[in-house]
Amino acid sequence: MTYQEKKSILNLISAILIFTVYCLYRYPQHPEGGLESADTFRYWGSFVLVLTAVTLVAHILISIVFNIVFRMTTGEKEPTFEDELDKLIRLKSIRNSFAVFVLGFLLAMASLVASEPSPLMFMILVASGFLSDVTGSLSRLYHYRRGV
Repeated sequence: MTYQEKKSILNLISAILIFTVYCLYRYPQHPEGGLESADTFRYWGSFVLVLTAVTLVAHILISIVFNIVFRMTTGEKEPTFEDELDKLIRLKSIRNSFAVFVLGFLLAMASLVASEPSPLMFMILVASGFLSDVTGSLSRLYHYRRGV
């Protein structure tokens, strides 16, 4: 298994674990007021902002630890260059990830047009962000395994 495949698998597993643990941590803190109360909007705003920060920091730390463990176990360094195949795979995975997020964003906006409760929009946005992260990792893994 190549370095890129291992890193894609690690990114996939870490994205799922980070999102699941964070959601389980924040779910009991959901306010009990009405669906359109200021507390509900404050909760979802902080949910998205903190999730973004936690995910970013966790991915950086996991990447650093992965590179250290990879170097210790294999004696090889992280590849320092990207060839054309790596660039093409990265661009395709970003395209797929953005497509999932944009679809989720449009679905979230459609929920507002359909007069659904505002928290549903936030849930759709959070879910589409998570699914876009997973799609990017799966797409990268798929293209490294199967080719472009």
